[in-house]
Amino acid sequence: MVKAVVGEENFVDMTPNRSNNYCCGGGGGFLQSGLPDQRREFGKLKYDQIMATGATYCITPCHNCHAQIHDLSDHFEGGYHSVHLWTLICLSMGILGENEREYLGPDLADVDVLPSKELEE
Repeated sequence: MVKAVVGEENFVDMTPNRSNNYCCGGGGGFLQSGLPDQRREFGKLKYDQIMATGATYCITPCHNCHAQIHDLSDHFEGGYHSVHLWTLICLSMGILGENEREYLGPDLADVDVLPSKELEE
């Protein structure tokens, strides 16, 4: 699915991956626990894994992962963008609204932007 949306030449998989992939550390209530230092310390393993890919974007499947991975990039100054999978699906279909591009970098922020009036038609 991801390769179909972003193009195989733009896909960089993490190592390890699939069922051996590392947890981001934001789930299970940890994101809302009020323990940001501990959450970030746990998430550093995932951050290092993301940085090892050299990718500009990290695609996230859920809100907790997205918020945690975005926070890790900000906190450790990773410079990558955390983006929801649905955002890229909508972008590839040309239906991503102008108000849904907050987490896209400058390379994608203006891709196929239609004014709100045209989206309603």
